[in-house]
Amino acid sequence: MASSPAGGGKPGRTLLRQEVAEGIKRYILEERLRPGDALPTEPALCEALGASRSSVREAVKILDALDIVEVRHGHGTYVGRLSLSALVESLTFRGLLSPGDDFQVLADLVDVRELFERGMADRIISLLRPADLDRLDALVADMRGTDAHAGDGFVAADRAFHALLVAPLGNDLIGQLSMAFWDVYAIVAPHLDGFTHADETATIAAHQAVVDSARAGDTAGFVKALVEHYAPVRRRISEARGS
Repeated sequence: MASSPAGGGKPGRTLLRQEVAEGIKRYILEERLRPGDALPTEPALCEALGASRSSVREAVKILDALDIVEVRHGHGTYVGRLSLSALVESLTFRGLLSPGDDFQVLADLVDVRELFERGMADRIISLLRPADLDRLDALVADMRGTDAHAGDGFVAADRAFHALLVAPLGNDLIGQLSMAFWDVYAIVAPHLDGFTHADETATIAAHQAVVDSARAGDTAGFVKALVEHYAPVRRRISEARGS
């Protein structure tokens, strides 16, 4: 007989905690609560939802894992940051689970990252301020001064570069998604082979071309630089897939 999943139990119990979790989500929406707002106490939630304390506690654990609520021990339960941490965890695990035959995950992530930046090219260029461009230049200099294979400096500069690139859009969802996909890729990508010094040089040059094109208001050059930036990544994925 197959063993039950960890944390499992009777189907009715699973259904109950899911229903209670949905009830807590409805409460947040109906009360128009915002991230950081306090939820009622556990006894008050039990009364409002007509559920037992154990069901409420299990439901809160589910929502806490999804960052929908945040449990602050000794203080109470609050509406969470509603980040995409659960999405990052899921995609990362999927990519790591079968890196030998599921490189489609990485290919899809690269497509989405590039889609955001290329699709918003005109708006990004128009919204980047001189100070933003100077900061992007400084991040490229940081990348140039570090070895991509030695330490986290290169990676940190690359992440900050792409975060700053979409920040002027003022769209939190795009910013979160862009960084979520970047974080997943950064975790899974080291399992690919073939990142060479030439690739590192080309990547830095492409980042610099992105900044130079944005400063010149050259949308075509900006898009071309993004294509060149993602080219080494696409090559490594293609080689890993044997295509």
